[in-house]
Amino acid sequence: MHRGAMELGAFSISLAVADLDTSREFYERLGFELTGGDGESYCILVNGLTVLGLFQGMFEKNILTFNPGLGQDTERLGDFTDIRDIRNRLLEAGVEITTDLDPEGTGAASITLLDPDGNPILIDQFFPRAELGDPGTE
Repeated sequence: MHRGAMELGAFSISLAVADLDTSREFYERLGFELTGGDGESYCILVNGLTVLGLFQGMFEKNILTFNPGLGQDTERLGDFTDIRDIRNRLLEAGVEITTDLDPEGTGAASITLLDPDGNPILIDQFFPRAELGDPGTE
């Protein structure tokens, strides 16, 4: 049953790495540029519209990540589907949420789920729920 596209926001791959500096240097040689992170446990790199997160000691497996409210160009979107609405559609579709959020909340929130092969998917919204007439700003 297809009910139209579900806007999940910017997509990135989050890699669990053994050595952050070694991995960062490798991906920089592939043309990625450092754009964020703390430099000790994680960093964010971009190559065109491809976003790659490198995380040392933060999780065990690589993760598919979506960020509602963030465009693929890493710019904040004025209009976006709130994570609580995404969560409700997923539940209606029979998708099991492995880490849930407060459905009554309005701030930044995240959920996790697993695909049929056990690959973790993180949907992580950094911004509060956009109110009517409010373009997702705080």
